[in-house]
Amino acid sequence: TIDLTAGMHVIKAEVAQTDTQQAMGMMFRKEMGANEGMLFVNAEASGRCFWMRNTLIPLAIAFIDDDGTIVNIAEMQPQSDASHCSAKPVRFALEMRQGWFAKRGLKAGARLRGAPFRS
Repeated sequence: TIDLTAGMHVIKAEVAQTDTQQAMGMMFRKEMGANEGMLFVNAEASGRCFWMRNTLIPLAIAFIDDDGTIVNIAEMQPQSDASHCSAKPVRFALEMRQGWFAKRGLKAGARLRGAPFRS
């Protein structure tokens, strides 16, 4: 895991970097800590889409630019095949509990900080 910050909020993010880790994502998990998430890291920026098949926890996903700026956020329903996509090509996506970003006033344009993002 790595630590990311969103203003004064610290996020403990599990990193999904390999194809296998990304394919599994948060599937089949029954719980998740209040400030825990999963950061999907890819070598190249591209349009990224996520769905929630076999995911039991309601999640929100932030699609993130190389500098840590949130491009867009989607709220996702458990066990749904609905597709949620980045508004532009990105390398990063961060899944948190549903409503996490909204409750902290974080939206497109907000900036996350941490090791994977260039300042």
